Amino acid sequence: MKIFPLRDILIIHTFQHQFRFSDIMKIAMIVAMDEEGAIGDSGRIPWRIKSDMERFRSITVGDGYNSVVMGRKTWDSLPDTFRPLPERNNIVMSRDTNWSEEGAETALYVGRAIEIAFAEGSDECWIIGGSQIYEMFIDRVEEIHVTRVHTKSDGDVSFPHWDKTEWSEEKIESRNIDSDNEYETTYSIWTKV
Repeated sequence: MKIFPLRDILIIHTFQHQFRFSDIMKIAMIVAMDEEGAIGDSGRIPWRIKSDMERFRSITVGDGYNSVVMGRKTWDSLPDTFRPLPERNNIVMSRDTNWSEEGAETALYVGRAIEIAFAEGSDECWIIGGSQIYEMFIDRVEEIHVTRVHTKSDGDVSFPHWDKTEWSEEKIESRNIDSDNEYETTYSIWTKV
């Protein structure tokens, strides 16, 4: 088997067959956003929702070996105790060819990030932000896991516009405010149609 790294169209050539990485490795996004689409504020998440953080960990760790892809600003926003995110292969997208951090692999472009995840033996590759990274991958994922936080924050970073007519939504769970969750939330999985 020979792998040809083409910038954004990655194909594995095996005998007479061609397969896209997405045929053998799930590529999906996970995001929490408010009612206006805000996902961040001054380099931090604008809410504290324990149930969503637990879901994020459970989904991105999964049952096998998974990768998470994030931008450098998202990496920098992680608390030191969670950097790198444990039990996952951490891939950081950066335009800086000299950027390097222990526990992270660096990718300069989308195709390289996917290639790294595949080469590491990942069963799933989760795109976890920020906004520019979501925008770069939105046409390449098969699922978007969305936690809608029922509030309007003063966030300065938003999820990119996406054409929801190309996706089907399945609402999975709604949660009310409680001692661990400061806002009501709705968790949905959007699947490409």
